[in-house]
Amino acid sequence: MSREDPHDLLAMVFARPREALAAARALLADGRGPYESSIARQALGILHREFGDLEAAIGELRHAVRLARRSGSADRETDVLATLGIALLQSGRTRAGLSALDQAAARADGTRADGTTRARVLFRRAGARWILGRHGPALDDLRDAVPALLAARDTVWAARALTLRGHVQLALGAVQPADADFRTAQDMLGPTRQEHDSAVAVQNRGVAAFRTGDLPAALTLLDEAERRFHALGTPMFDLVGDRCAVLLAAGLARDALEHADGGLRLLARLRGQATRRAELLLIAARAALQSGDPATAGERAGEARRLFARQHRAWWSEHARLIVLQAEHATPDAPARRAALGEARRLAARLAGLGSPEVWQAHLVAGRIALALGEPGVAERHLARAADVRHKGPATSRAGGWLAEALRAEAAGEPRRLLHACRAGLALIEEHRLTFGSSELHALATAQGAELVTLAQRHLLRVGRPRRLLAWTERWRATSLAVPAVSPPEDGELLARLAALRQAEHLLAQARQDGAASAAALERDRSRLESRVRSATLQAKGRSRGGRERRDDDRTGRLLDALGGGRLAELVAVDGTLHVLLCGDGTVRRHTAGPMDRAVAEVEFARSRLRRLAYERDPDQGELHDLGARLERAVLGPVAGLLGEQAPLVVVPPSTLHTTPWGLLPSLRRRPFTVAPSAGAWLRARSAPRPDGGRTVLVRGPGVAHADREVREIARLYAQAGREVSLLEAGRSTAPAVLAAIDGSLLAHLAAHGTFRADSPLFSSLHLDDGPLTGYDLERLRRAPHHLVLSSCDSGQMAAVGADELLGLATALLRLGTAGIVASVVPVNDETAVPVMLGLHDGLRRGLGLAEALCRARGDDVSFIAIGAG
Repeated sequence: MSREDPHDLLAMVFARPREALAAARALLADGRGPYESSIARQALGILHREFGDLEAAIGELRHAVRLARRSGSADRETDVLATLGIALLQSGRTRAGLSALDQAAARADGTRADGTTRARVLFRRAGARWILGRHGPALDDLRDAVPALLAARDTVWAARALTLRGHVQLALGAVQPADADFRTAQDMLGPTRQEHDSAVAVQNRGVAAFRTGDLPAALTLLDEAERRFHALGTPMFDLVGDRCAVLLAAGLARDALEHADGGLRLLARLRGQATRRAELLLIAARAALQSGDPATAGERAGEARRLFARQHRAWWSEHARLIVLQAEHATPDAPARRAALGEARRLAARLAGLGSPEVWQAHLVAGRIALALGEPGVAERHLARAADVRHKGPATSRAGGWLAEALRAEAAGEPRRLLHACRAGLALIEEHRLTFGSSELHALATAQGAELVTLAQRHLLRVGRPRRLLAWTERWRATSLAVPAVSPPEDGELLARLAALRQAEHLLAQARQDGAASAAALERDRSRLESRVRSATLQAKGRSRGGRERRDDDRTGRLLDALGGGRLAELVAVDGTLHVLLCGDGTVRRHTAGPMDRAVAEVEFARSRLRRLAYERDPDQGELHDLGARLERAVLGPVAGLLGEQAPLVVVPPSTLHTTPWGLLPSLRRRPFTVAPSAGAWLRARSAPRPDGGRTVLVRGPGVAHADREVREIARLYAQAGREVSLLEAGRSTAPAVLAAIDGSLLAHLAAHGTFRADSPLFSSLHLDDGPLTGYDLERLRRAPHHLVLSSCDSGQMAAVGADELLGLATALLRLGTAGIVASVVPVNDETAVPVMLGLHDGLRRGLGLAEALCRARGDDVSFIAIGAG
């Protein structure tokens, strides 16, 4: 800081906050006069306001005002008074804050203060008005402030004013003008040393990318901004809110809720801004609502609304009320629907008056409530207003507009219009998904289309069109597997993170085994590395298909032709009832299996019993038969008796039933069958090309009982048949070696312990000599193995996400092009599994398919299933 110009201290506050703190304290210690001391107190006040204690900030700024008044400088007093006004506003003292800002503006006019000072005051007041949701008055102030700051060549403040104008325009739905302001501000800040403002510029570019629908770019930019703020030691709570908004749009509602709650905890620890607390509560409420927790959503939104009301922030308060209404409507025992309808109608009018781009959501809630009350005329008026958004705005909002249009058509009894609206809405969501390279985001993004599919399914069920019901079910089932995996670029940083994660997991396992005190710290390291790996994969961009893919209207016909003499049973849950669409002999027939909740309960009961029986040497076969019969009645109902004698079967369950131990069902115990995420996935796997050559890879992981015998006996079988075999034994089975060996192989067999991670399915793993091989590692393969056998416990488990999607080790490989997988969905008895594996490979070397070979080898085993084409 120059001793000649103490104003440099204020420029330093955001550029180098640590230096500014030391310099301000040194200036005060020097015993300077009131003018310079007021600058030091103002700098301390800003530092406290942004990075620490608001009450301390207000105390410093009030002291700074008194010093400025003593100095006799009108410009100095006006500038500090405006800074105090912002701090008061952010502490929740709205009237006092606005009064201080109005006084500063009046003083700037009345004393003919320097034009730059006046422009900075107007900029601050515009910021306060933006915080309060008073967007018109904010733009009025900025119309004066921006030209004055540009004319004065006040680069940093002009860039800040353009940034603020961009945010106001975003709030009003004007995305392109906002993006232009953000880019201009970033260009202006480039040559300056204002590191904080430069980081804000990166953050704002992330916000603009989000609003234009480019979520991978938004996540990348927000991560970069976070790194810059961290280096500055700056906790940026609006960055938390921005990231949460992007996570919500990507379908990562639970992540958004955890992120918002973390921000709230940090804010409470720092005794930070009350305005920020209200905003974080609102974003947390949105996240809770989207993650299916309306009770938490209503609680957070109610608290946010009370804070906004105390802060006189009408715009924000009305948006909090919108979440409260949506949460109440989502609750099964929603109270006083008549009163809620009146409130929703009034809320829509208030949001329209405020110019909110979310007014359509209030109309949608009002329309839904009116439909529930049996008032089609009222519902039509509100749903029509909500449907207007289908032609403008981001893809996710337009899809919401098509949902409103579909509800209108259903209420009006117009099926063709209903199906058109559902089709258009799903096409928009599909277009949105294609921007993602991450398989996780591909799967999660389908959740928004679930209601559109249900509306179509409900209609087709009602009119008795099973063939079209199958087509519509397939349209939105396991669709993430229909999008070819993006070829992984050579990402050295991600590979290094995956290697570091394996090492951390390896050390953690050793520390736990030894009871070492370092286990807790290693667990934190592992969580941090997992977060970095996942963050990097979420930022991957998708690839365009070069135009919308032509849909095959006779996909069902192709499916029936491919089945030949076999059968396919597609299980469909609509409005709580499980139906089975039985395909074969050129027809599709629908049968009712029963309540969906009963099927889910029976699956859980069967799995719990099998977990116990897996550790018994000779499990009671009578108990297994009874258990299987109960399960069969719940998931197949009358279809079990219609499958024919020994015809091969493909089972396509909804994602929530994918963990069913299908081998336990009596009708499947002696029949070749495969389980597929969708009929389309089965067709694609069936046509997967076999790789040139016949390389077979056998891998023995560490600590698996009987694995040595298993892999050596399998190797002997293939050697007798003259097949090329690569054997990775204990000590050589590292992740890089295994990935290199199985890449493009004809058949890979991995005898390794596995861990299924329901909380983060792509971190499900196989345990190798150097640590876990995760789904993220498998996604780095250039070519998946054609066939894969996983002989460990639960290796075939997949987690249900999105609308009807699955994530896990198996889906990572199916998406890459693996034709068939043999794996378990329940615990495996390692000893009894060995003869099953030997029998399986004996059949494979003689040319049998996976399903047929497994059927002949399984005996009484019910653990293993064939996934994919078999």
